[in-house]
Amino acid sequence: MEKTAVVLGNVKGEVQLFSDDNKAGKMDISVIGEKLTVYHTEVDPAYEGKGFAKLLLGQLVSYARENNLKIVPLCPYVHGQFKRHPEEYNDIWFRETI
Repeated sequence: MEKTAVVLGNVKGEVQLFSDDNKAGKMDISVIGEKLTVYHTEVDPAYEGKGFAKLLLGQLVSYARENNLKIVPLCPYVHGQFKRHPEEYNDIWFRETI
């Protein structure tokens, strides 16, 4: 059984994914003001190919929406998903305007 959680310290934190009480993956994040920056997504090699990165992304997006945050996708995986499916993430995707 998979479960996810967002764990924040003062500014930095993680989105964590557990499978049968084993930590299967995580996203390194920080929240400052109304911006949630995601730096890195990591899935344990034993759990690769099972859609766990997508589960982490789903939890990240839910957390951002529930807390009125905009996501800064510095993580290549998250940025790639945002670019591939912009209609799904436009409401929470922070983009610099020049």
